Amino acid sequence: MNRVIKLCTMLIAWASVWIASCTPDDFDLGALDVNPGDLVEGIAFKIEHDPQNPNIVYLTSLMDSRYTPLWDHPQGRSQAHKVTLKIPFEGTYQVKFGVQTRGGMVFGEPATFTIDDFYAGFVDHELWTLLSGGVGQEKTWYLDLDAEELSRYFLGPLYFYGTDDSWETVTEGKTVEGDSWNWKPDYKGNTWLMDAGDYGSMTFSLKDGAKVSVDHKMISGRGVEDGMFMIDTDNHTMRMLDAAPLHDAGRDGQVVDWGNIKIMSLTEDYMQLAVLRDEALSGEGPALLVYNFISKDYKDNWVPGDQPDPEPPYEGNANDDLTTSTTTSKKWALSLNTPYNWTTLAGEFLNNWSDPSGYLSTDWASYDATLIRNISLTLDKTGANAGNYVFTDGSNTRITGSYSTDEHNNIVFDKMISFAISGSIMLSTNDDHMLRIIDVERDAAGTISGLWLGKRDADKPEYQVYKFEPVAGGTTADPMAPWKSALVGKTFTPNVNYFADWVTASWSGGWTSNLFPNDFSTQDWLWTQSIYDACMASSISYYLDGDVLKANAVDNGVAKNGIVVTIDPDTRTITYSEAPFTFSFVYTDNGDGKGPWLFGSFDGANLNNISTKGMYLGFVSKPGEITMNHMILKP
Repeated sequence: MNRVIKLCTMLIAWASVWIASCTPDDFDLGALDVNPGDLVEGIAFKIEHDPQNPNIVYLTSLMDSRYTPLWDHPQGRSQAHKVTLKIPFEGTYQVKFGVQTRGGMVFGEPATFTIDDFYAGFVDHELWTLLSGGVGQEKTWYLDLDAEELSRYFLGPLYFYGTDDSWETVTEGKTVEGDSWNWKPDYKGNTWLMDAGDYGSMTFSLKDGAKVSVDHKMISGRGVEDGMFMIDTDNHTMRMLDAAPLHDAGRDGQVVDWGNIKIMSLTEDYMQLAVLRDEALSGEGPALLVYNFISKDYKDNWVPGDQPDPEPPYEGNANDDLTTSTTTSKKWALSLNTPYNWTTLAGEFLNNWSDPSGYLSTDWASYDATLIRNISLTLDKTGANAGNYVFTDGSNTRITGSYSTDEHNNIVFDKMISFAISGSIMLSTNDDHMLRIIDVERDAAGTISGLWLGKRDADKPEYQVYKFEPVAGGTTADPMAPWKSALVGKTFTPNVNYFADWVTASWSGGWTSNLFPNDFSTQDWLWTQSIYDACMASSISYYLDGDVLKANAVDNGVAKNGIVVTIDPDTRTITYSEAPFTFSFVYTDNGDGKGPWLFGSFDGANLNNISTKGMYLGFVSKPGEITMNHMILKP
């Protein structure tokens, strides 16, 4: 039975969606002499079936390269000159073709093509199965919020992401250029997001086609919508026709096309679908509205408290890290730079604060330097898991007692502790007198330079966290000593098994590891046979010339001797008098290869484990992103 796939009909919808997804640099504007009558199949574009598999359809622009194609097809939208569609179900489908000109966007009349037979191979894919249960099955999903204000899996029903975020950044953890950011509000602390209630259900079915039925119980104007859907498994997008995913009434009028969807994540139990918030309709900047869903099976079998809290990222010996392994006492001062924050239960920060201006730019996050600079915690170890403490609050009042540590890295104090650190912001233990070690920051030598202690919220799935920094005492050691010990006498070579990557400002994430060593085609702007060969022909050796640290390098077979190496231990940077390597933009994009290079902590690397983990050197390629290269000891 043929089915006609209907496309959007309103010109304003076309304009809003395309403009929101493009920038002026995306296309070379053509002339003014294109009209809808010119954009017909066979003249402006062609539709071809693959001769081996007619369920594969190629859409090809025949227009001059001056014109950027604008396609709206059954699997979404595209600006590519050639588009490949993989259509599993028989039916008659429509394609609308347009171009961008100096006078604006021009579209021709829809063209159609027919698929005669069902091809199971295109739905024999994990995304189709996870979404619908598989061929001949159906699966029901709910927005992760109910009338009791409960979100069972996510922090809340709605997150916000940048317009360039996608499956790559959310599920694969990759870093991308452009508008990439996120805010994941917890519902209990942000009930203004939407009303709590029964939002209805959304059922995806692969019974006699790809069908979707959405019961919008919270939007009376929509009611029950029955439509169809199509997944682009290569790009992790979905097209819904004649139906919209479950969402809140307050944002119903903020999206031009609710059927143009990015799949941000999808598992057996949960799913995140994103639509584009339109700036003109919402009065706010464009952003991805990411709605969070849980499956019927997950909801039906969910038991409160049944799922244990995720573990924060800290790994270590709590009492040794709180004091030291060489002395029994250590003093910590509350950080003047970032004294407090909030994290998820997994230790992900909920506010992007890096200095006092972050607090001061809000109308609620107090910052009182006078109080903060007085606050400290001194710990004196008396046993493997016990000791004495002295808390000094903002008014210089001392709070003393004993503490112990447990297997979950909690510090258990002998009494409830609570005092103000800025305005109404309190530093407090929980009702069990506990603060938990959430994470630590380490300097280049691997020594702890920052300690985040957290209080588990009694109601919300989050910690309020406080950052303490060690207070120096005694004779100051030579700050260059660990650098010289780690580098001098060693020869490093670029790592052909993990050459380079793009990570966050905290040296986490990354996406390129699957490219190496011999995938020379997928990302040939970065990794080719010639770059591999150059890595194999390059190295750098460090040595001391008197008190001066120097290096001899081999740059793709070219010797460079006597390079002066300048290290700033405070900023953890290395600068060379001459670029050691120049055979890749990964090196030359940073000061022509001279630096300064940031010494990174990716994968826990530091000066103490440089022999096994190598060293990661990088530079800030854009705000919040570091381009890094990896060097290891030469075999």
